[in-house]
Amino acid sequence: MAKILIEGGKSLSGSIKVSGAKNAALPIMAGVILSTGPVRLTNVPALNDVDTMAKVLQALGVKSTYGGNNVYNFDASGSLSDEAPYELVKTMRASFFVMGPLLARLKKARVPLPGGCAIGVRPVNIHLKGFEALGAQVSIEGGCAVAVAEKLRGARIILDFPSVGATENLMMAATLAEGRTLIENSAQEPEIVDLAKFLNSIGARIEGAGSPTITIEGVERLGGSEYRVMADRIEAGTFAVLGAMTGGPVRVENCEPDHLLALINKLREMGAEVTCEADAMIVRSNGRLKAVEVKTLPYPGFATDLQAQLMAAMCLAKGSSSVTETIFENRFMHVSELARMGASIAIHDRTAVVHGVKSLQGAPVSATDLRAGAAMVLAGLVAEGQTEISQVYHIDRGYEDLVGRITKLGARIKRIEEPVAQK
Repeated sequence: MAKILIEGGKSLSGSIKVSGAKNAALPIMAGVILSTGPVRLTNVPALNDVDTMAKVLQALGVKSTYGGNNVYNFDASGSLSDEAPYELVKTMRASFFVMGPLLARLKKARVPLPGGCAIGVRPVNIHLKGFEALGAQVSIEGGCAVAVAEKLRGARIILDFPSVGATENLMMAATLAEGRTLIENSAQEPEIVDLAKFLNSIGARIEGAGSPTITIEGVERLGGSEYRVMADRIEAGTFAVLGAMTGGPVRVENCEPDHLLALINKLREMGAEVTCEADAMIVRSNGRLKAVEVKTLPYPGFATDLQAQLMAAMCLAKGSSSVTETIFENRFMHVSELARMGASIAIHDRTAVVHGVKSLQGAPVSATDLRAGAAMVLAGLVAEGQTEISQVYHIDRGYEDLVGRITKLGARIKRIEEPVAQK
Protein backbone atom coordinates (compact mmCIF):
# COMPACT_ATOMS: atom_id res chain seq x y z
CA MET A 1 0.00 0.00 0.00
CA ALA A 2 1.89 3.04 -1.26
CA LYS A 3 1.03 6.51 -2.48
CA ILE A 4 2.88 9.15 -4.46
CA LEU A 5 2.55 12.78 -3.36
CA ILE A 6 3.44 15.58 -5.79
CA GLU A 7 3.62 19.33 -5.27
CA GLY A 8 3.25 20.51 -8.85
CA GLY A 9 3.95 23.61 -10.86
CA LYS A 10 7.75 23.50 -10.80
CA SER A 11 9.90 23.67 -13.94
CA LEU A 12 12.10 20.59 -14.24
CA SER A 13 15.47 20.16 -15.90
CA GLY A 14 18.48 17.88 -15.87
CA SER A 15 19.39 14.38 -17.03
CA ILE A 16 17.44 11.17 -16.52
CA LYS A 17 18.63 7.71 -17.51
CA VAL A 18 16.34 5.17 -19.14
CA SER A 19 16.23 1.63 -17.72
CA GLY A 20 16.21 -1.64 -19.62
CA ALA A 21 12.99 -2.43 -21.46
CA LYS A 22 10.44 -4.44 -19.52
CA ASN A 23 8.66 -5.42 -22.74
CA ALA A 24 11.93 -6.82 -24.09
CA ALA A 25 13.20 -8.38 -20.88
CA LEU A 26 10.10 -10.49 -20.19
CA PRO A 27 9.99 -12.44 -23.50
CA ILE A 28 13.78 -12.77 -23.46
CA MET A 29 13.55 -14.29 -19.97
CA ALA A 30 10.92 -16.72 -21.28
CA GLY A 31 13.26 -17.53 -24.15
CA VAL A 32 15.85 -18.75 -21.63
CA ILE A 33 13.73 -21.94 -21.43
CA LEU A 34 15.08 -22.83 -24.88
CA SER A 35 18.71 -22.69 -23.78
CA THR A 36 20.87 -25.58 -22.66
CA GLY A 37 23.76 -23.42 -21.50
CA PRO A 38 24.17 -20.62 -18.95
CA VAL A 39 22.52 -17.30 -19.84
CA ARG A 40 23.54 -13.97 -18.34
CA LEU A 41 21.20 -11.03 -18.97
CA THR A 42 22.31 -7.47 -18.23
CA ASN A 43 20.39 -4.17 -18.16
CA VAL A 44 17.33 -6.00 -16.81
CA PRO A 45 15.00 -3.49 -15.08
CA ALA A 46 14.33 -4.05 -11.37
CA LEU A 47 10.56 -4.34 -11.62
CA ASN A 48 7.80 -6.40 -10.03
CA ASP A 49 6.94 -8.00 -13.38
CA VAL A 50 10.55 -9.09 -13.89
CA ASP A 51 10.59 -10.61 -10.42
CA THR A 52 7.35 -12.44 -11.22
CA MET A 53 8.79 -13.83 -14.46
CA ALA A 54 11.89 -15.03 -12.59
CA LYS A 55 9.59 -16.85 -10.14
CA VAL A 56 7.66 -18.42 -13.05
CA LEU A 57 10.94 -19.71 -14.51
CA GLN A 58 12.02 -21.07 -11.14
CA ALA A 59 8.69 -22.88 -10.79
CA LEU A 60 9.33 -24.47 -14.18
CA GLY A 61 12.76 -25.71 -13.09
CA VAL A 62 15.02 -22.95 -14.43
CA LYS A 63 17.75 -21.92 -12.01
CA SER A 64 17.53 -18.15 -11.63
CA THR A 65 19.70 -15.82 -9.55
CA TYR A 66 19.85 -12.05 -9.37
CA GLY A 67 23.43 -10.86 -9.35
CA GLY A 68 22.73 -7.21 -8.52
CA ASN A 69 23.23 -4.21 -10.81
CA ASN A 70 20.37 -5.29 -13.09
CA VAL A 71 22.01 -8.64 -13.92
CA TYR A 72 20.27 -12.03 -13.92
CA ASN A 73 21.88 -15.44 -14.35
CA PHE A 74 19.90 -18.42 -15.63
CA ASP A 75 20.47 -22.12 -16.14
CA ALA A 76 17.77 -24.11 -17.94
CA SER A 77 19.91 -27.16 -18.66
CA GLY A 78 18.16 -29.39 -16.14
CA SER A 79 14.77 -31.11 -16.07
CA LEU A 80 11.89 -28.71 -16.68
CA SER A 81 8.18 -28.81 -15.88
CA ASP A 82 5.68 -28.25 -18.69
CA GLU A 83 3.07 -26.58 -16.45
CA ALA A 84 3.24 -22.92 -15.41
CA PRO A 85 1.78 -22.05 -11.96
CA TYR A 86 -1.61 -20.36 -11.99
CA GLU A 87 -0.94 -18.17 -8.93
CA LEU A 88 1.88 -16.40 -10.80
CA VAL A 89 0.53 -16.38 -14.36
CA LYS A 90 -2.78 -14.84 -13.27
CA THR A 91 -0.98 -11.70 -12.10
CA MET A 92 0.94 -10.95 -15.29
CA ARG A 93 -0.03 -11.42 -18.90
CA ALA A 94 3.57 -11.73 -20.09
CA SER A 95 3.80 -15.08 -18.27
CA PHE A 96 2.05 -16.55 -21.31
CA PHE A 97 5.33 -16.11 -23.22
CA VAL A 98 6.58 -19.34 -21.65
CA MET A 99 4.16 -21.41 -23.74
CA GLY A 100 6.09 -21.21 -27.01
CA PRO A 101 9.47 -22.10 -25.49
CA LEU A 102 7.99 -24.94 -23.39
CA LEU A 103 6.28 -26.40 -26.45
CA ALA A 104 9.50 -26.20 -28.45
CA ARG A 105 11.69 -27.66 -25.71
CA LEU A 106 9.37 -30.30 -24.17
CA LYS A 107 6.80 -30.78 -26.96
CA LYS A 108 4.08 -30.01 -24.45
CA ALA A 109 2.93 -27.04 -22.42
CA ARG A 110 0.11 -26.20 -20.03
CA VAL A 111 -0.22 -22.50 -19.21
CA PRO A 112 -3.13 -20.76 -17.44
CA LEU A 113 -4.87 -18.08 -19.47
CA PRO A 114 -3.21 -14.80 -18.51
CA GLY A 115 -4.00 -11.72 -16.43
CA GLY A 116 -2.43 -8.26 -16.33
CA CYS A 117 -3.64 -4.69 -16.82
CA ALA A 118 -7.39 -4.40 -17.42
CA ILE A 119 -7.06 -2.30 -20.57
CA GLY A 120 -9.14 -4.51 -22.83
CA VAL A 121 -9.56 -7.98 -24.23
CA ARG A 122 -6.30 -9.38 -25.57
CA PRO A 123 -7.18 -12.89 -26.75
CA VAL A 124 -4.48 -15.52 -27.12
CA ASN A 125 -6.20 -17.28 -30.01
CA ILE A 126 -3.62 -15.88 -32.45
CA HIS A 127 -0.87 -17.61 -30.43
CA LEU A 128 -2.81 -20.89 -30.34
CA LYS A 129 -3.59 -20.92 -34.07
CA GLY A 130 0.10 -20.46 -34.74
CA PHE A 131 1.03 -23.38 -32.50
CA GLU A 132 -1.47 -25.53 -34.41
CA ALA A 133 0.14 -24.49 -37.70
CA LEU A 134 3.46 -25.76 -36.32
CA GLY A 135 1.88 -29.16 -35.67
CA ALA A 136 0.62 -28.96 -32.09
CA GLN A 137 -2.73 -30.12 -30.82
CA VAL A 138 -4.21 -27.25 -28.83
CA SER A 139 -7.10 -27.21 -26.35
CA ILE A 140 -8.46 -25.18 -23.43
CA GLU A 141 -8.78 -27.26 -20.28
CA GLY A 142 -9.74 -25.95 -16.85
CA GLY A 143 -8.76 -22.37 -17.64
CA CYS A 144 -5.45 -23.42 -19.17
CA ALA A 145 -4.14 -23.41 -22.72
CA VAL A 146 -2.72 -26.87 -23.46
CA ALA A 147 -0.51 -27.73 -26.42
CA VAL A 148 1.01 -31.12 -27.28
CA ALA A 149 3.07 -32.18 -30.30
CA GLU A 150 5.08 -35.25 -31.29
CA LYS A 151 7.19 -32.95 -33.44
CA LEU A 152 7.03 -29.30 -34.44
CA ARG A 153 7.47 -28.62 -38.15
CA GLY A 154 8.14 -25.33 -39.84
CA ALA A 155 5.13 -23.69 -41.44
CA ARG A 156 3.88 -20.53 -43.10
CA ILE A 157 1.90 -18.58 -40.50
CA ILE A 158 -0.11 -15.51 -41.47
CA LEU A 159 -1.20 -13.59 -38.39
CA ASP A 160 -4.73 -12.17 -38.36
CA PHE A 161 -3.31 -9.10 -36.60
CA PRO A 162 0.32 -8.04 -36.08
CA SER A 163 0.23 -9.09 -32.43
CA VAL A 164 3.49 -8.46 -30.57
CA GLY A 165 2.93 -11.31 -28.11
CA ALA A 166 1.94 -13.83 -30.77
CA THR A 167 4.89 -12.89 -32.98
CA GLU A 168 7.28 -13.41 -30.06
CA ASN A 169 5.70 -16.63 -28.81
CA LEU A 170 5.61 -18.20 -32.26
CA MET A 171 9.15 -17.06 -33.07
CA MET A 172 10.37 -18.85 -29.94
CA ALA A 173 8.36 -21.99 -30.70
CA ALA A 174 9.75 -22.14 -34.24
CA THR A 175 13.42 -21.99 -33.21
CA LEU A 176 13.52 -25.74 -32.53
CA ALA A 177 10.96 -26.79 -35.16
CA GLU A 178 12.04 -28.96 -38.06
CA GLY A 179 12.53 -26.88 -41.22
CA ARG A 180 11.67 -23.29 -42.07
CA THR A 181 8.93 -21.13 -40.55
CA LEU A 182 7.61 -17.91 -42.07
CA ILE A 183 5.63 -15.56 -39.83
CA GLU A 184 3.81 -13.07 -42.05
CA ASN A 185 1.99 -9.91 -40.98
CA SER A 186 4.27 -10.08 -37.95
CA ALA A 187 4.59 -7.21 -35.50
CA GLN A 188 7.59 -4.95 -36.12
CA GLU A 189 8.28 -3.52 -32.65
CA PRO A 190 11.92 -3.04 -31.58
CA GLU A 191 11.33 -5.48 -28.70
CA ILE A 192 10.79 -8.22 -31.29
CA VAL A 193 14.13 -7.36 -32.87
CA ASP A 194 15.73 -7.56 -29.42
CA LEU A 195 14.22 -10.99 -28.78
CA ALA A 196 15.46 -12.22 -32.15
CA LYS A 197 18.96 -10.92 -31.39
CA PHE A 198 18.95 -12.76 -28.06
CA LEU A 199 17.71 -16.00 -29.64
CA ASN A 200 20.36 -15.74 -32.35
CA SER A 201 22.98 -15.19 -29.63
CA ILE A 202 22.15 -18.64 -28.22
CA GLY A 203 22.22 -20.28 -31.65
CA ALA A 204 18.87 -19.63 -33.35
CA ARG A 205 18.67 -18.73 -37.04
CA ILE A 206 16.20 -15.87 -37.36
CA GLU A 207 16.06 -13.25 -40.10
CA GLY A 208 13.69 -10.41 -40.86
CA ALA A 209 12.75 -9.40 -37.30
CA GLY A 210 11.46 -5.83 -37.45
CA SER A 211 9.86 -6.41 -40.86
CA PRO A 212 6.41 -7.85 -41.75
CA THR A 213 7.95 -11.27 -42.56
CA ILE A 214 10.19 -13.18 -40.16
CA THR A 215 12.03 -16.32 -41.28
CA ILE A 216 13.15 -18.94 -38.76
CA GLU A 217 15.31 -21.92 -39.74
CA GLY A 218 14.87 -24.54 -37.04
CA VAL A 219 17.93 -25.88 -35.22
CA GLU A 220 18.37 -28.98 -33.04
CA ARG A 221 19.49 -27.24 -29.85
CA LEU A 222 20.28 -23.84 -28.40
CA GLY A 223 23.13 -22.96 -26.06
CA GLY A 224 23.92 -20.05 -23.73
CA SER A 225 25.16 -16.48 -24.01
CA GLU A 226 25.50 -13.10 -22.34
CA TYR A 227 23.04 -10.51 -23.63
CA ARG A 228 22.20 -6.88 -22.82
CA VAL A 229 18.50 -5.96 -22.88
CA MET A 230 17.61 -2.91 -24.98
CA ALA A 231 16.61 0.43 -23.45
CA ASP A 232 12.92 0.99 -22.65
CA ARG A 233 11.46 3.14 -25.42
CA ILE A 234 8.18 3.66 -23.55
CA GLU A 235 10.01 4.94 -20.50
CA ALA A 236 12.11 7.16 -22.76
CA GLY A 237 8.93 8.47 -24.37
CA THR A 238 7.39 9.14 -20.96
CA PHE A 239 10.41 11.24 -19.98
CA ALA A 240 10.32 13.07 -23.31
CA VAL A 241 6.69 14.08 -22.67
CA LEU A 242 7.73 15.13 -19.15
CA GLY A 243 10.33 17.47 -20.65
CA ALA A 244 7.80 19.00 -23.01
CA MET A 245 5.26 19.53 -20.22
CA THR A 246 7.61 20.97 -17.59
CA GLY A 247 9.75 23.19 -19.81
CA GLY A 248 13.07 21.42 -19.46
CA PRO A 249 15.57 21.06 -20.82
CA VAL A 250 15.38 17.38 -19.90
CA ARG A 251 18.09 15.13 -21.30
CA VAL A 252 16.80 11.57 -21.72
CA GLU A 253 19.86 9.30 -21.70
CA ASN A 254 20.41 5.66 -22.70
CA CYS A 255 17.66 5.59 -25.32
CA GLU A 256 17.28 5.13 -29.07
CA PRO A 257 15.44 8.12 -30.57
CA ASP A 258 14.82 6.18 -33.79
CA HIS A 259 12.38 4.01 -31.83
CA LEU A 260 10.29 7.08 -30.96
CA LEU A 261 9.92 8.97 -34.23
CA ALA A 262 6.10 8.99 -34.08
CA LEU A 263 6.17 10.58 -30.61
CA ILE A 264 9.00 12.98 -31.47
CA ASN A 265 7.06 14.24 -34.49
CA LYS A 266 3.98 14.88 -32.33
CA LEU A 267 5.97 16.70 -29.64
CA ARG A 268 7.50 18.94 -32.29
CA GLU A 269 4.05 19.51 -33.76
CA MET A 270 2.95 20.65 -30.29
CA GLY A 271 5.76 23.20 -30.22
CA ALA A 272 8.36 21.37 -28.16
CA GLU A 273 11.99 21.35 -29.21
CA VAL A 274 13.46 17.85 -29.46
CA THR A 275 17.16 17.38 -30.20
CA CYS A 276 18.23 13.81 -30.99
CA GLU A 277 21.66 12.27 -30.45
CA ALA A 278 22.87 8.73 -31.01
CA ASP A 279 21.68 7.51 -27.59
CA ALA A 280 19.89 10.50 -26.06
CA MET A 281 17.18 13.14 -26.55
CA ILE A 282 17.01 16.68 -25.19
CA VAL A 283 13.47 18.01 -24.84
CA ARG A 284 12.41 21.53 -23.92
CA SER A 285 9.48 23.86 -24.45
CA ASN A 286 8.79 27.55 -24.08
CA GLY A 287 5.24 28.55 -23.29
CA ARG A 288 2.03 26.67 -23.83
CA LEU A 289 1.99 23.60 -26.06
CA LYS A 290 -0.32 23.41 -29.09
CA ALA A 291 -3.16 20.96 -29.75
CA VAL A 292 -2.48 17.89 -31.85
CA GLU A 293 -4.30 14.84 -33.26
CA VAL A 294 -3.05 11.34 -32.47
CA LYS A 295 -4.11 7.86 -33.58
CA THR A 296 -2.53 4.80 -31.98
CA LEU A 297 -1.25 2.19 -34.41
CA PRO A 298 1.09 -0.82 -34.43
CA TYR A 299 4.79 0.10 -34.67
CA PRO A 300 6.13 2.23 -36.31
CA GLY A 301 2.90 4.15 -35.67
CA PHE A 302 2.15 6.02 -32.45
CA ALA A 303 2.44 3.58 -29.53
CA THR A 304 -0.68 2.85 -27.49
CA ASP A 305 1.63 2.67 -24.45
CA LEU A 306 2.34 6.41 -24.83
CA GLN A 307 -1.23 7.51 -25.43
CA ALA A 308 -2.11 8.29 -21.81
CA GLN A 309 1.10 10.26 -21.24
CA LEU A 310 0.60 12.45 -24.30
CA MET A 311 -3.03 13.01 -23.31
CA ALA A 312 -1.76 14.48 -20.03
CA ALA A 313 0.20 17.00 -22.10
CA MET A 314 -2.85 17.72 -24.27
CA CYS A 315 -4.83 18.74 -21.19
CA LEU A 316 -2.86 21.99 -21.00
CA ALA A 317 -2.33 22.53 -24.74
CA LYS A 318 -3.90 25.48 -26.52
CA GLY A 319 -6.92 24.34 -28.55
CA SER A 320 -8.66 20.99 -28.92
CA SER A 321 -6.67 17.78 -29.35
CA SER A 322 -7.92 14.29 -30.15
CA VAL A 323 -6.74 10.77 -29.40
CA THR A 324 -8.11 7.80 -31.32
CA GLU A 325 -7.30 4.45 -29.69
CA THR A 326 -7.24 1.59 -32.20
CA ILE A 327 -5.32 -1.07 -30.24
CA PHE A 328 -7.21 -1.56 -26.95
CA GLU A 329 -10.89 -0.86 -26.45
CA ASN A 330 -10.67 0.06 -22.77
CA ARG A 331 -7.66 2.34 -22.62
CA PHE A 332 -9.31 5.60 -21.59
CA MET A 333 -9.60 4.79 -17.88
CA HIS A 334 -7.24 7.68 -17.10
CA VAL A 335 -9.72 10.17 -18.56
CA SER A 336 -11.91 10.23 -15.45
CA GLU A 337 -8.82 10.70 -13.26
CA LEU A 338 -7.55 13.60 -15.38
CA ALA A 339 -11.03 15.13 -15.19
CA ARG A 340 -10.72 15.10 -11.38
CA MET A 341 -7.79 17.45 -11.86
CA GLY A 342 -9.78 19.85 -14.03
CA ALA A 343 -9.14 18.44 -17.49
CA SER A 344 -11.87 18.83 -20.12
CA ILE A 345 -12.16 15.58 -22.06
CA ALA A 346 -15.10 14.07 -23.96
CA ILE A 347 -15.08 10.47 -25.21
CA HIS A 348 -16.85 9.58 -28.46
CA ASP A 349 -16.60 5.84 -29.08
CA ARG A 350 -12.82 5.20 -29.40
CA THR A 351 -11.83 8.86 -29.70
CA ALA A 352 -11.16 11.24 -26.82
CA VAL A 353 -11.42 14.97 -27.55
CA VAL A 354 -9.27 17.01 -25.17
CA HIS A 355 -10.10 20.70 -24.80
CA GLY A 356 -7.01 22.35 -23.37
CA VAL A 357 -7.37 24.24 -20.09
CA LYS A 358 -5.04 26.86 -18.64
CA SER A 359 -4.26 24.90 -15.47
CA LEU A 360 -4.81 21.59 -13.70
CA GLN A 361 -5.54 21.32 -9.98
CA GLY A 362 -3.95 18.78 -7.67
CA ALA A 363 -6.38 16.11 -6.45
CA PRO A 364 -6.53 12.55 -5.10
CA VAL A 365 -6.36 10.24 -8.15
CA SER A 366 -5.70 6.58 -8.91
CA ALA A 367 -3.27 4.81 -11.22
CA THR A 368 -5.85 2.68 -13.02
CA ASP A 369 -3.20 0.86 -15.05
CA LEU A 370 0.52 1.10 -15.75
CA ARG A 371 0.60 3.83 -18.37
CA ALA A 372 -2.36 5.68 -16.86
CA GLY A 373 -0.32 5.84 -13.67
CA ALA A 374 2.55 7.48 -15.54
CA ALA A 375 0.08 9.99 -17.00
CA MET A 376 -1.13 10.91 -13.52
CA VAL A 377 2.45 11.54 -12.40
CA LEU A 378 3.01 13.83 -15.39
CA ALA A 379 -0.25 15.67 -14.73
CA GLY A 380 0.63 16.04 -11.05
CA LEU A 381 4.01 17.58 -11.91
CA VAL A 382 2.33 20.48 -13.76
CA ALA A 383 -0.80 20.84 -11.60
CA GLU A 384 -1.33 23.55 -9.01
CA GLY A 385 -1.20 22.21 -5.45
CA GLN A 386 -0.82 18.65 -4.24
CA THR A 387 -1.68 15.51 -6.18
CA GLU A 388 -2.00 12.21 -4.33
CA ILE A 389 -1.76 9.08 -6.48
CA SER A 390 -2.96 5.74 -5.11
CA GLN A 391 -2.71 2.20 -6.57
CA VAL A 392 0.90 2.92 -7.48
CA TYR A 393 1.66 -0.80 -7.72
CA HIS A 394 0.58 -0.40 -11.35
CA ILE A 395 3.37 2.15 -11.87
CA ASP A 396 5.86 -0.19 -10.18
CA ARG A 397 5.17 -2.77 -12.89
CA GLY A 398 6.85 -0.64 -15.54
CA TYR A 399 9.03 2.09 -14.02
CA GLU A 400 12.09 1.42 -11.88
CA ASP A 401 12.44 3.96 -9.03
CA LEU A 402 10.36 6.54 -10.92
CA VAL A 403 10.09 8.87 -7.92
CA GLY A 404 13.82 8.82 -7.22
CA ARG A 405 14.79 9.62 -10.78
CA ILE A 406 12.25 12.42 -11.23
CA THR A 407 13.35 13.94 -7.92
CA LYS A 408 16.80 14.48 -9.45
CA LEU A 409 15.17 16.74 -12.06
CA GLY A 410 13.99 19.04 -9.27
CA ALA A 411 10.49 17.68 -8.78
CA ARG A 412 8.76 17.92 -5.42
CA ILE A 413 7.63 14.31 -5.33
CA LYS A 414 7.78 11.60 -2.69
CA ARG A 415 6.55 8.10 -2.11
CA ILE A 416 4.78 7.14 1.09
CA GLU A 417 4.50 3.50 2.15
CA GLU A 418 1.37 2.85 4.20
CA PRO A 419 0.81 -0.24 6.34
CA VAL A 420 -1.83 -2.67 5.17
CA ALA A 421 -4.90 -2.52 7.38
CA GLN A 422 -5.37 -5.69 9.44
CA LYS A 423 -8.72 -7.44 9.15
